[in-house]
Amino acid sequence: MQFKKYTKQRNRGIQGLRSLKDTLPKNIKKIINNRGHVYSETLNNWKYIAGKSLFKVCYPKSYKNSNKFSDSTLVIMVQRGHEVELEYSKKDIMDRMNSFFEKSVVKRIKLTTFNDENKNYLKDDIQEDNVTNNKYQIKVKNVKNEKIRNSLIELTKVFKKK
Repeated sequence: MQFKKYTKQRNRGIQGLRSLKDTLPKNIKKIINNRGHVYSETLNNWKYIAGKSLFKVCYPKSYKNSNKFSDSTLVIMVQRGHEVELEYSKKDIMDRMNSFFEKSVVKRIKLTTFNDENKNYLKDDIQEDNVTNNKYQIKVKNVKNEKIRNSLIELTKVFKKK
Protein backbone atom coordinates (compact mmCIF):
# COMPACT_ATOMS: atom_id res chain seq x y z
CA MET A 1 0.00 0.00 0.00
CA GLN A 2 1.28 3.43 -0.93
CA PHE A 3 1.58 6.34 1.54
CA LYS A 4 -0.65 9.32 0.69
CA LYS A 5 1.02 12.74 0.77
CA TYR A 6 -1.98 14.93 1.32
CA THR A 7 -3.63 13.48 4.37
CA LYS A 8 -4.80 15.79 7.12
CA GLN A 9 -3.28 13.64 9.84
CA ARG A 10 0.06 14.38 11.44
CA ASN A 11 3.00 12.02 10.93
CA ARG A 12 3.61 11.52 14.62
CA GLY A 13 0.91 9.97 16.73
CA ILE A 14 -0.22 11.58 19.98
CA GLN A 15 -2.25 9.50 22.31
CA GLY A 16 -5.02 11.29 24.19
CA LEU A 17 -6.08 14.89 23.78
CA ARG A 18 -4.06 17.21 21.56
CA SER A 19 -3.45 20.84 22.30
CA LEU A 20 -4.70 23.42 19.85
CA LYS A 21 -1.12 24.37 19.07
CA ASP A 22 -0.38 20.89 17.69
CA THR A 23 -3.39 20.86 15.38
CA LEU A 24 -2.72 24.21 13.65
CA PRO A 25 -0.68 24.46 10.43
CA LYS A 26 2.85 25.86 10.77
CA ASN A 27 2.25 29.11 8.85
CA ILE A 28 -0.73 29.99 11.07
CA LYS A 29 1.32 29.25 14.20
CA LYS A 30 3.93 31.79 13.07
CA ILE A 31 1.30 34.50 12.57
CA ILE A 32 -0.37 33.87 15.94
CA ASN A 33 2.94 33.76 17.80
CA ASN A 34 4.20 36.98 16.20
CA ARG A 35 1.08 39.09 16.82
CA GLY A 36 0.37 37.66 20.24
CA HIS A 37 3.93 38.17 21.38
CA VAL A 38 4.04 41.87 20.48
CA TYR A 39 0.70 42.64 22.13
CA SER A 40 1.36 40.64 25.29
CA GLU A 41 4.81 42.15 25.76
CA THR A 42 3.34 45.61 25.19
CA LEU A 43 0.74 45.00 27.90
CA ASN A 44 3.34 43.66 30.34
CA ASN A 45 5.71 46.60 29.83
CA TRP A 46 3.21 49.40 29.22
CA LYS A 47 4.38 51.39 32.25
CA TYR A 48 7.90 51.55 30.82
CA ILE A 49 6.75 52.25 27.25
CA ALA A 50 4.18 54.98 28.02
CA GLY A 51 5.83 56.53 31.05
CA LYS A 52 4.43 56.98 34.54
CA SER A 53 2.21 59.97 33.79
CA LEU A 54 0.57 58.48 30.68
CA PHE A 55 0.32 55.01 32.25
CA LYS A 56 -2.43 56.30 34.56
CA VAL A 57 -4.64 57.66 31.74
CA CYS A 58 -4.18 55.23 28.82
CA TYR A 59 -3.70 51.57 27.93
CA PRO A 60 -3.18 49.59 24.71
CA LYS A 61 -6.42 48.19 23.30
CA SER A 62 -5.20 46.17 20.32
CA TYR A 63 -2.32 45.63 17.94
CA LYS A 64 -2.72 45.11 14.20
CA ASN A 65 0.26 43.74 12.33
CA SER A 66 1.27 45.19 8.97
CA ASN A 67 0.18 43.69 5.69
CA LYS A 68 0.40 44.84 2.08
CA PHE A 69 -2.49 47.30 2.55
CA SER A 70 -1.74 48.94 5.90
CA ASP A 71 1.04 49.62 8.38
CA SER A 72 1.32 48.05 11.81
CA THR A 73 -0.97 49.94 14.16
CA LEU A 74 -1.28 50.14 17.92
CA VAL A 75 -4.72 51.23 19.16
CA ILE A 76 -4.54 53.04 22.50
CA MET A 77 -7.51 53.82 24.77
CA VAL A 78 -7.03 57.23 26.38
CA GLN A 79 -9.11 58.91 29.07
CA ARG A 80 -11.13 61.86 27.84
CA GLY A 81 -9.26 65.11 28.46
CA HIS A 82 -5.78 63.62 28.08
CA GLU A 83 -5.80 63.17 24.29
CA VAL A 84 -3.50 66.13 23.66
CA GLU A 85 -0.80 64.77 26.00
CA LEU A 86 -0.84 61.43 24.23
CA GLU A 87 -0.94 63.04 20.79
CA TYR A 88 2.28 64.91 21.54
CA SER A 89 3.99 61.79 22.90
CA LYS A 90 3.04 59.44 20.02
CA LYS A 91 6.50 59.62 18.46
CA ASP A 92 8.15 58.95 21.82
CA ILE A 93 5.95 55.88 22.42
CA MET A 94 6.71 54.53 18.93
CA ASP A 95 10.44 55.00 19.49
CA ARG A 96 10.31 53.26 22.88
CA MET A 97 8.33 50.31 21.48
CA ASN A 98 10.62 49.88 18.48
CA SER A 99 13.71 50.05 20.69
CA PHE A 100 12.14 47.63 23.20
CA PHE A 101 11.50 45.01 20.49
CA GLU A 102 14.74 45.93 18.63
CA LYS A 103 12.89 46.14 15.31
CA SER A 104 10.26 48.32 13.67
CA VAL A 105 7.08 46.99 15.30
CA VAL A 106 4.78 50.03 15.25
CA LYS A 107 4.47 52.56 12.45
CA ARG A 108 1.17 54.16 13.45
CA ILE A 109 -0.68 54.87 16.69
CA LYS A 110 -4.44 55.34 16.72
CA LEU A 111 -6.24 56.89 19.71
CA THR A 112 -9.66 56.02 21.07
CA THR A 113 -11.17 57.93 23.98
CA PHE A 114 -13.23 56.69 26.92
CA ASN A 115 -14.98 58.38 29.84
CA ASP A 116 -13.75 57.85 33.37
CA GLU A 117 -16.82 56.11 34.80
CA ASN A 118 -15.67 56.30 38.43
CA LYS A 119 -16.27 60.06 38.63
CA ASN A 120 -19.89 60.17 37.47
CA TYR A 121 -22.56 60.10 40.17
CA LEU A 122 -26.31 60.47 40.25
CA LYS A 123 -28.00 62.88 42.58
CA ASP A 124 -28.63 61.63 46.12
CA ASP A 125 -25.21 59.85 46.10
CA ILE A 126 -26.37 56.88 44.01
CA GLN A 127 -23.50 55.79 41.79
CA GLU A 128 -24.72 55.17 38.28
CA ASP A 129 -21.41 54.96 36.34
CA ASN A 130 -22.87 56.83 33.35
CA VAL A 131 -24.67 53.66 32.23
CA THR A 132 -28.20 54.79 31.51
CA ASN A 133 -29.41 57.61 29.32
CA ASN A 134 -30.49 60.85 30.97
CA LYS A 135 -34.18 60.16 30.43
CA TYR A 136 -33.90 56.81 32.23
CA GLN A 137 -31.78 58.15 35.10
CA ILE A 138 -34.76 60.05 36.48
CA LYS A 139 -37.04 57.02 36.21
CA VAL A 140 -34.51 54.77 37.97
CA LYS A 141 -33.96 57.40 40.68
CA ASN A 142 -37.71 57.61 41.34
CA VAL A 143 -38.04 53.88 42.12
CA LYS A 144 -38.78 53.70 45.85
CA ASN A 145 -37.57 50.17 46.55
CA GLU A 146 -33.80 50.31 46.99
CA LYS A 147 -33.18 46.68 45.94
CA ILE A 148 -35.08 47.13 42.71
CA ARG A 149 -33.28 50.42 42.01
CA ASN A 150 -29.86 48.78 42.50
CA SER A 151 -30.93 45.83 40.35
CA LEU A 152 -31.94 48.17 37.54
CA ILE A 153 -28.61 49.95 37.72
CA GLU A 154 -26.74 46.62 37.56
CA LEU A 155 -28.92 45.52 34.62
CA THR A 156 -28.08 48.65 32.67
CA LYS A 157 -24.36 48.03 33.29
CA VAL A 158 -24.69 44.58 31.74
CA PHE A 159 -26.47 45.98 28.68
CA LYS A 160 -23.82 48.64 28.25
CA LYS A 161 -21.07 46.01 28.15
CA LYS A 162 -22.84 44.30 25.25
